[in-house]
Amino acid sequence: MEKPPFSDLPDRPKLRPAISENVEHQGQSYLRLRDPTGLVEEAVLVPQALVTLLALCDGSRDVSALQIGMMLRTGVQLTPSIIRGVLSRLDEAMLLENGAFAAAHERALRAYRDSPHRPPSHAGLVYPADPEDLSRTLQSYCDDAEEELGPERPKGSLAGMLCPHIDYERGHETYARLWRRAAPMLDDIELVIIFGTDHSGGPGQITPTRQSYKTPLGVLPTDVGIVDRLAEALGTDEAFAEELHHAKEHSIELAAVWLHYFIGGRCCPVVPILCGSFAEFVTESSRLADAGPIHRTLEVLADATSGRKTLVIAAGDLAHVGPAFGNPRPADAVERARVEAGDRQSLEAICAGDSERFFEVSRAEADARKLCGMPPIYMMLRHLAGSCGEALGYDQCLADARGGSFVSIAGALIYDGA
Repeated sequence: MEKPPFSDLPDRPKLRPAISENVEHQGQSYLRLRDPTGLVEEAVLVPQALVTLLALCDGSRDVSALQIGMMLRTGVQLTPSIIRGVLSRLDEAMLLENGAFAAAHERALRAYRDSPHRPPSHAGLVYPADPEDLSRTLQSYCDDAEEELGPERPKGSLAGMLCPHIDYERGHETYARLWRRAAPMLDDIELVIIFGTDHSGGPGQITPTRQSYKTPLGVLPTDVGIVDRLAEALGTDEAFAEELHHAKEHSIELAAVWLHYFIGGRCCPVVPILCGSFAEFVTESSRLADAGPIHRTLEVLADATSGRKTLVIAAGDLAHVGPAFGNPRPADAVERARVEAGDRQSLEAICAGDSERFFEVSRAEADARKLCGMPPIYMMLRHLAGSCGEALGYDQCLADARGGSFVSIAGALIYDGA
């Protein structure tokens, strides 16, 4: 016997956080939503007239209450069948927290943890999957990049790095300048901590993983002992609540590929940690310095790295500006100059090793530049308090076909001053 239509939908649907983008399709405006965990690749186009319905899906309303809510807020009267149809499409796309997503997430998480390693998710897309092709490509980037001319580097040993996580096609020159400069100082590194932007992470979420990241060049072993200490400090459930994000998130992966290439065949343990959004700390009164998970993570890492030659990488980009990122108007030359001036202030704070000043630059402007690298950069600077550095390269990379949106990137090397 066939199940009645929509019988598997939750009674009170709750929309999950999703990757969203305003788009035009056949002359109409839509909100495009996509599952951030990558359980399904297909996106859902929601007409702008129905966006209010999405906001009402908070887990407290059944179909009847959603119908009334739409009528009261917009004057639009939707039939129960139309509402269920929209909900069914959202559920198929794994965008309802209390629908099909829960079981699919559990299956995917089990598969991720049972795998011998975390396989590269962007090989063949952002960089060559063949190890020889990859090596030739990265070397060609380094050969072609202009030499960075500037003052003598700060004193001390290499301790930290700001590395972009934009795709290599747009960011290869900045990547190449950064890693070419760092290469002679990598030989004695005993441990690498990579803080990566979690583009779909919860507010202030800190997410390690026990899995080792694989690149086309082999496997970078994760220091499971440090990860277990982090899990104990954070609480196992909290530490691994969003672990599946590691499976598809590109930020750590794109830095790890360059790291692996430049350390060659040497076995160097890594601690991969994804960092969720700091938006609530920027726009609200919550004190970032007092956030428990951040403080406990830094305490564990300070103790675990004592006496070990450690490199801390922040895999993060800078500004995200233009219609592709929610701004109402395309960025013109004046806006580009304004953004660069703000980026230079952020880079000055990074090179001064000043985590609070770095954060305050964004807080003062209410995060107008949308620095997606804020969490990993802040974590690196807090861990390397008192360090100093040098900026290497700066670029504004186009992010839409019309040239009105861009992502700014930069590299930086941080030294311990010893």
